[in-house]
Amino acid sequence: MDRLHSWRRRARSHPHLLDAALAAAFLALVLVTATIRPHRPPPVPVSVGASGLHASTVVLALVACAALALRRRRPRAVLAVTAAAGVADLALAPDTARAPVMMTAVVALYTVASRTDRPTARRITALTAGVTAAAAMLLGPGPWMSAENLGLLAWTGLAAAAGDAVRSRRAYVAAVEERAERAERTREEEARRRVTEERMRIARELHDVVAHHIALVNVQAGVAAHLMDSRPDQARQALAHVREAGRSALEELRATVGLLRQSGDDEAPTEPVPGLSDLDRLVESFARAGLPVSVTLTGAAPVGAAPAGSAVPAGPAAPAARPAPLPAAVDLAAYRVVQESLTNVHKHAGPHASAQVSVRRGPEELEITVLDDGVASAPHKGAGGHGLVGMRERAAALGGSCEAGPRPGGGYRVRVVLPLEERR
Repeated sequence: MDRLHSWRRRARSHPHLLDAALAAAFLALVLVTATIRPHRPPPVPVSVGASGLHASTVVLALVACAALALRRRRPRAVLAVTAAAGVADLALAPDTARAPVMMTAVVALYTVASRTDRPTARRITALTAGVTAAAAMLLGPGPWMSAENLGLLAWTGLAAAAGDAVRSRRAYVAAVEERAERAERTREEEARRRVTEERMRIARELHDVVAHHIALVNVQAGVAAHLMDSRPDQARQALAHVREAGRSALEELRATVGLLRQSGDDEAPTEPVPGLSDLDRLVESFARAGLPVSVTLTGAAPVGAAPAGSAVPAGPAAPAARPAPLPAAVDLAAYRVVQESLTNVHKHAGPHASAQVSVRRGPEELEITVLDDGVASAPHKGAGGHGLVGMRERAAALGGSCEAGPRPGGGYRVRVVLPLEERR
């Protein structure tokens, strides 16, 4: 079996040598068959000898078999040459047994049927069968309906059917391979897309954590350096805030990086993902950094207790039942939007700016609005960075929207709407 597979691989790698060997084998077969002298009545035995071999048969056999060596390159031309040689052999040597040269046309017809579409192959088969059958009936030694003539028709149809079967199998194998390659490409593209999405998600998380806490550390460190000589008590307080902000940054970075652990790692992250329940601590950290922030909660937003100074507008009494928690992705996105917006206010709105945060939960969506009254000449928030880009990507990933731009009377406005149910 291994030798057979090795031989087939070699034959496929050298198809022209295989065709040359086939042509030589057919030449020997044609010459041997042409020496048989048929139509001897019994009990006289059939004789075999060179006397039954015509010179025209030898020449035409050489021409037809030489053409067979080119059957893969020019299949239709080879069919025409072999069929013409077979008809000429019948005309010049009508007593030759079973029209041996005509069998080369059968091989050429198989090649044409295996390399041509089915409608064209059928037309060529009908034409070849008609020409060869008519030549055999009109020029052959036997009667029209002799066994040799019927056998020639059968061989012609069998060659066409075998060629069509080979062509169909090749087309089926090619289609299966193409589908497999397309499926493999689709899997690779899907894997690349998921890797890109995960990379962007991690980049957003790291940006939000680092940008917020490093901004606070920078401000408090500057305050400590400024007050170190004149007001050491306030400088120590600012350094304490720096230390607390650094510790918070390390904790959030540890939780974010912990998401990259594999399932088989020894330790898994246990820190909860931040959400709107941590809004009071976030606002308090900005207040310690010198940015006044007021928070307005509307609807049944499942957040922690409102921080000091927050405003809750008058309206219908809240229901006694505890509201349903927000989806984890929406809760995290809302927290990051508020965090990034307040960080931008602290960095770009000027030294005396204040911010207003509004969180409104409706039956189908959560709306977050962050306003500030910074100076009109402040640079555009997020210029040169990825804060606004990250907020838009977070909102788009959940099927929501993000709007950001300057306010007519000065300051900046960020409005993000997040659906509470996943939209496909």
